[in-house]
Amino acid sequence: MNTKPVLTLAEVNAILDAAQQEAEANGWKVTIAVADDGGHLLGLRRLDGAPAMTPGIASEKARSAALGARETQQFEEMINGGRDAFLSVPLQGLLAGGVPVLVKGQMAGTVGVSGVKPDQDVQVAKAGIAAVA
Repeated sequence: MNTKPVLTLAEVNAILDAAQQEAEANGWKVTIAVADDGGHLLGLRRLDGAPAMTPGIASEKARSAALGARETQQFEEMINGGRDAFLSVPLQGLLAGGVPVLVKGQMAGTVGVSGVKPDQDVQVAKAGIAAVA
């Protein structure tokens, strides 16, 4: 029987804490979402001052990264590169900021961040992931 890595509550909290520290160190008001490998929300943290729409966007980025098994930035690049048909895919978080959490090459979950520029969302997500990598 195959086994797969999963995120524990302690790891979810470590990701949220590290991502929050990265965002606060840069003065960024974001929401951070952590999901399992099926895109189901495990944790969500909306920092003070983060816009009201960011929890939904961060959650969808995490979900899209899980279901697509890749960084959501790749979806955004496909669409911006002219593959408009991809907009019909039944995913809503196709913007940069959703990043898989890989353990020995297998996805254990994902992190989605919303609230700042695309590369900054990714920076916050990857800072969170680094806490458990």
